[in-house]
Amino acid sequence: MTPPPAQRKYLAGYPPELLARVDELVEQGRLGQSLRARYGEAHEVRTDAALYDYVQALKSRHLRSADPLAKVVYDNRLHAVRNALGTHTKVARVQGNRLKAKREIRIAGLFRQAPAPFLKMIAVHELAHLKEREHGRPFYALCTHMEPAYHQLEFDVRLWLTSLELEAAADRPVLR
Repeated sequence: MTPPPAQRKYLAGYPPELLARVDELVEQGRLGQSLRARYGEAHEVRTDAALYDYVQALKSRHLRSADPLAKVVYDNRLHAVRNALGTHTKVARVQGNRLKAKREIRIAGLFRQAPAPFLKMIAVHELAHLKEREHGRPFYALCTHMEPAYHQLEFDVRLWLTSLELEAAADRPVLR
C-alpha cells in the first residue's frame, strides 16, 4: 500500500528511487518495524526539566558563546501537520527601562516518545537557530558539526512521522 499523497508530505523532494524503497517498506508493512529495529526504544528525557538539561548539555558542548536559553519545553500544540516539530523564539519583554530578550526552544510533544537520536536531531536543529536564523548552507553546516549524521536522522524522522500517520490511520475505524 503506497502512502497517500497526504502522507508523502514529509518526503517531498527526495529522489524517486529512494521513495520507491520507502513505498516497498510501506507495502510490506515494515516501515515502523525497520525504524524500531534501527533506532530502538524511546529515550528517557520525559520532563521539561530533563529536556532543558539535555539541550543545555548540547549547547554547552557545541555553542558555548551563543545566547543563553531561558526555557526549553515540550509543547503538545506543535505538530508536524503545521510544519513545526520545534520552534526557537526570542521573547522580548520590557522590565523597567530595559528591554530583556530571552531565548526559548519548544519541541513537539510527540518527541517525548521518540528514539533518542530523533530527539537529538530536533534539539540540534533548534540550537542551530541560535547562530543561524535561516535554513541555508551555514545552518546545515552547524547542524552537521553538532550531529554528523544530521541529514540521515532528518530523513529518518520524516520516515518515522510517515510511519506514525500510517499506523494511526490503520487503527481508525472505517465509517460506512
